[in-house]
Amino acid sequence: MATKILILGGGYAGIHAAKKLSKKYKKNDDVEITLIDKNSYHTLMTELHEVAGGRVPEDSVKIDLYRIFHRTKVNVVVDYIKNIDSDNQVVQTKQGEYEYDYLIIGTGSEPAFFGVPGVKENGFTLWSLEDALKIKAHIKDRVQQASYEKNDEKRKQMLTFVVAGSGFTGIEMAGELLEWKTALAKEYRVDVNEIKILVVEAMSTILNMLDRKQADKAERYMAKNGVKILKDSPIVEVTKESIKIKDGTVIPTETLIWTCGVQGNQDLSQVELKKARAGRYETNKHMQAEGKENIYVVGDIAYVEDAQGGSNPQIVEAAEQTGTTAAKNIIASMEKKEKVEFKPNYHGFMVSIGGRYAVANLMGMKLSGFLAMAVKHLINMVYLFSVNNVHAVYHYLQHEFFGMKERRNIMRGHVSSKGNRLWLVPLRLYIGCLWVLEGLKKLVGEGTWDAAFEAASKGANIGEYFSNLFNNIAIGTDSWMRMGNVKMPFEWLYDATSAASQNADATTELAKPILSSMPKIYEGVMKIFMPNAEIAVWAQRMVVLVEIGIGLCLIAGLFTFLASAVSAAMTVNFILSAMAGWDILWYTFGSIALMCGAGRTFGLDFYVIPWINDIVGNLWMGKRRPIYDIHGSNNKVAKKVS
Repeated sequence: MATKILILGGGYAGIHAAKKLSKKYKKNDDVEITLIDKNSYHTLMTELHEVAGGRVPEDSVKIDLYRIFHRTKVNVVVDYIKNIDSDNQVVQTKQGEYEYDYLIIGTGSEPAFFGVPGVKENGFTLWSLEDALKIKAHIKDRVQQASYEKNDEKRKQMLTFVVAGSGFTGIEMAGELLEWKTALAKEYRVDVNEIKILVVEAMSTILNMLDRKQADKAERYMAKNGVKILKDSPIVEVTKESIKIKDGTVIPTETLIWTCGVQGNQDLSQVELKKARAGRYETNKHMQAEGKENIYVVGDIAYVEDAQGGSNPQIVEAAEQTGTTAAKNIIASMEKKEKVEFKPNYHGFMVSIGGRYAVANLMGMKLSGFLAMAVKHLINMVYLFSVNNVHAVYHYLQHEFFGMKERRNIMRGHVSSKGNRLWLVPLRLYIGCLWVLEGLKKLVGEGTWDAAFEAASKGANIGEYFSNLFNNIAIGTDSWMRMGNVKMPFEWLYDATSAASQNADATTELAKPILSSMPKIYEGVMKIFMPNAEIAVWAQRMVVLVEIGIGLCLIAGLFTFLASAVSAAMTVNFILSAMAGWDILWYTFGSIALMCGAGRTFGLDFYVIPWINDIVGNLWMGKRRPIYDIHGSNNKVAKKVS
């Protein structure tokens, strides 16, 4: 009978545990792995502020669970978890029940309100994609309505946005608002100076997980850009139109974003497992729930004490490492080996303030500004690659850089500027024709090429002209096929005197070879790949065919990016071979310009590339399935209890 491993939650911890187990038991049919989550996607929780602040679209923080585990033995079930019957080893969901031999609980955390009156009813939280979309819609609505409001006090109230809490989430949310307010003011025609952003913190310092120097840098940056930070100001009451601070100060506002703390997810509060602080489940060093050897708890909902008497922080690295530890110990249990202890290894902390500034403490290094933001992007891409390979990294680059609006990234929008590709069509056709003509000239030989045009010009009419032209090209092509007119492309291999050098004095300055001789390194490479004349001749043949192929692809607008890249590479090859003059650089830079999708305007790429993307995407990442199809009814691995 197969061993059933059930994972609850598709967050950072659950994903890492599932991937670790799937890799281990990839070819073992006696192990079934099932992951259950209420959503069909993995949410990038650390990027939610970007959606809430209008910087990126909602798809940028969603990774399809089915695509993450495509071609793995992990069976994804989209369902709501209702209860865990640990005595009978069954998990009850809205759609049914699932047995398990080993259970991993990674249901995450949720906002904590600390009993403050009115927060839950009148405030916004930022702990899910739904939360982020609500905040985004609300802020746009408040600014739009304020543009029609004539009462100054009412308009001030509508345009005052308060973020409660100065941890990572709160500061990042405030940072997005300070960058977004300019675009909002322009879109809805309000005075940007009327939009006020406040951070309200109960403690006397902000960003307490960073060292004071870095935290102070963040505070100065925000103050410089108009964000007001109120410290030692615990909120004691929240209404629809104001917040009240402990000292009695009342701040009129219709927007409070609450980021003051989290607690263990309470959806499974009835489960009989020992709890620690903030509703988290207490575990031992092996991430096993107290008193339950086959139940493991990971991520934010787990509470494991460290050597200093503290606990695992509720951050991404801790979640990943607890998930990996649990997976290792399930493997150890199944193989009757010794279990490993959870040994945290955190590399540091970083916080972004909008898309253009960040501060970080990483492995002893203190970074700020551009460099800190660049490292943050790099770390995000490393994580995305581990979860969903190149596909996720490509989409990240698209929404963070190439598709970014309003200059809200470290490149200030320079790499996301867009132009009409229509103006590249003439360039594409021109360079394509140049390559075809160049290839045909080499194909038939320069003498035959000139003779063909001369003979064709003697035709009595247009039909006879083309008949004579193609007859002479055919004669030259036949000679080429018999290698009768093939010129050695690398005559330096067999003759110490370069043909290019011999003719240099006879050419114009523009046509003189850029390099007088081939670089020694490149010469060595050519000797390796073309050790004799026969191979060199075949290489020359291939060069001719590639030139014609490049030209035809550019003219048709088919695989334009690839053809343009090969075009640029070919010219570099000719330059390094000491065969090309300065005039060839026209091909080089023209080809680079065509790599921006020039074939998608009046070209076959408009039809072919989307078709290929669909085919490759479905084969590599899996075809998108309807949500109802991954609720458990059609699963091949997970078996409901009858």
